[in-house]
Amino acid sequence: MTERANAIAAKVEAFVRTVVMPYEKDGRLGFHGPEDALVMELRAKAREAGVLTPHILQDGSHLTQRETAIVLIRSGLSPLGPLACNTAAPDEGNMYLLGKVGNAEQKARFLDPLIRGEARSAFFMTEPAETGGAGSDPSMMQTTCRLDGNHWIINGRKKFITGAEGARVGIVMARSDDGACMFLVDLPDPAIRTVRVIDTIDSSMPGGHAEVDIADLRVPADQMLGASGEGFAYAQIRLSPARLSHCMRWLGLATRAQEIATDYACRRHAFGKPLVDHEGVGFMLADNLIDLKQAERMIDWCAGVLDTGSLGTAESSMAKVAVSDALFRVADRCVQVMGGTGVSGDTIVEQAFREIRAFRIYDGPTEVHKWSLAKKIKRDWKAAQG
Repeated sequence: MTERANAIAAKVEAFVRTVVMPYEKDGRLGFHGPEDALVMELRAKAREAGVLTPHILQDGSHLTQRETAIVLIRSGLSPLGPLACNTAAPDEGNMYLLGKVGNAEQKARFLDPLIRGEARSAFFMTEPAETGGAGSDPSMMQTTCRLDGNHWIINGRKKFITGAEGARVGIVMARSDDGACMFLVDLPDPAIRTVRVIDTIDSSMPGGHAEVDIADLRVPADQMLGASGEGFAYAQIRLSPARLSHCMRWLGLATRAQEIATDYACRRHAFGKPLVDHEGVGFMLADNLIDLKQAERMIDWCAGVLDTGSLGTAESSMAKVAVSDALFRVADRCVQVMGGTGVSGDTIVEQAFREIRAFRIYDGPTEVHKWSLAKKIKRDWKAAQG
């Protein structure tokens, strides 16, 4: 690992442990995520400490994916860490996408405020299953766009849009006659109406996850990313690294849960000895150590593939499946080791369990990624047969 990445990661970890963790009981933490006032207060502290948006350097260049991994893992040691350091989803993925495909004007208007931590963003892709809209299968997209002079008119409904409430930058996907399209949108906009903020198992994302109605949204043609019909290609540019970034952040949180469960098991006594000395408990912590190390290695391997310039769709799917399932096992065992305390709000272990459980669904359920990998196996087999 590079010296610069190790130095940034150490600085981020010190900030998260000393400054961010004391905020984990703050009264501005709600069922639908932290209030924006809390996010901005933490970002101000991160800016002062020199750890705001640490994966993007002063010249606008990014750390490599392998370097980014050790930084984002450290930021994830607290549920609030990624928000404070501006490495959280969906902003981190949106910044990556805009950095790759946005033109100079689009970057200045939409990307720069995100990098500075002055604004939040939302990615409008998923649609309600009740109406047959796009979810894991983006080809089912029902939101439409049509050209009207020098504007595009967008209509549709989106669901599970993380951070839509309070976001200032939106990336909206819609379908034209040419195929999928992506648009940059200033928020709020009266044509985008929040129907409801959905109650979900997780609670770490500002603004929660919203269902929104889009009615005759007019977007200037120069706010389209690329050309009409190129939206799916751009979605893949965003989603492959974004899946891996999720793995990085949640590995940090699972590592923290393991630290708390280990401390509990070593201090708590039952039946004449510390809990850790009972095989039923000690073995769970040992299994956690194995899962955490395997997750770390999987992330590093996939990051290395992405750093070669490969899109890495299959690799990111493998990492998403392996890491999300492993970290869920870790979080589940931590709850079990701690008993009643593990299901209480006395520590962040209970929240870690909820957040990581949701991670097995977000950015593609485990089963969808396995299905995609199975298709690749079949394609590769056919190719080998000549």
